Amino acid sequence: MSSTPPDRRGVLAAVLAYALWGLFPAFWALMAPASSVEVLAHRIAWTAVLMVVVLSLVRGWGDLRRLSVRGWALALTAGCLIAVNWGLFVYSVLIGHVVEVALGYFMSPLVNVLLGVVVLRERMRAVQWVAVVLALAAVVVIATGSTGPPWTALGLALSFGVYGLVKRVIPLAAVPGLTAESLAVGPLAVAVAIGFELTGLGTFTTAGPLHAALLIAGGPVTAVPLLLFAFAARRVPLTVLGVLMYVNPVLQFLWGVLVVGETMPLTRWLGFALVWIALVIFTVDLVRHSREEQAITVGDPGP
Repeated sequence: MSSTPPDRRGVLAAVLAYALWGLFPAFWALMAPASSVEVLAHRIAWTAVLMVVVLSLVRGWGDLRRLSVRGWALALTAGCLIAVNWGLFVYSVLIGHVVEVALGYFMSPLVNVLLGVVVLRERMRAVQWVAVVLALAAVVVIATGSTGPPWTALGLALSFGVYGLVKRVIPLAAVPGLTAESLAVGPLAVAVAIGFELTGLGTFTTAGPLHAALLIAGGPVTAVPLLLFAFAARRVPLTVLGVLMYVNPVLQFLWGVLVVGETMPLTRWLGFALVWIALVIFTVDLVRHSREEQAITVGDPGP
């Protein structure tokens, strides 16, 4: 029996989401002269404002009213984790370290598998172990050719991986979930943004209307790809999403090398090569295993 082809609208939404994420370095680099902390504060605050509007349009406030104290605590945890991820991303872009950002998102699926073993006690297949070991070897190789391990890349991969684990246990769909996370950390973000202005360190009111508009635009720029991904996740098999996700770090890597002009010493090339080999192994195994499970599910039920 042939498998059902993925929903075209879902695939298009996934491609758009990953492409937008891949082009994020081009947008966040426009935030200078604001510091990464100020940018992060505005990003969280304006995302919260937008999600309040979106949740009102879809009439989803009932989901948040029914959320328990434990649910809000999980939303706060998720909000803090994604804030760390966003902060590392913005900081890296503003200092011109886009290639390391790409490395973090190349490593993300492998870190997710490793977290599944450590936290959820899941069992990895032998091929997955090979991919993870190659990724760890890549970290060692890159570290030998620089001042140390790629901490930013590791921080991005780990924060996003743990964020995904927390999201699994929050009883909310995508839109109310993102709204809850934004509202949980939003008050602190607003306080930080106001603090920057009151101390004269802020740029929102002093760097011109275009700069202020860019800071405000950080909200929809953040939310749109997340909403596109949420749309795609309900319509596209996980295997397809797993393959398409590499659009994001590939675009970031190309931006870092071709546009920003970051240096790529031999050890970094070797490290990336090991990660890419690991991802090929991981993806091929993911596709093969998914097809085997699908064949068992839709195959002849037997006598």
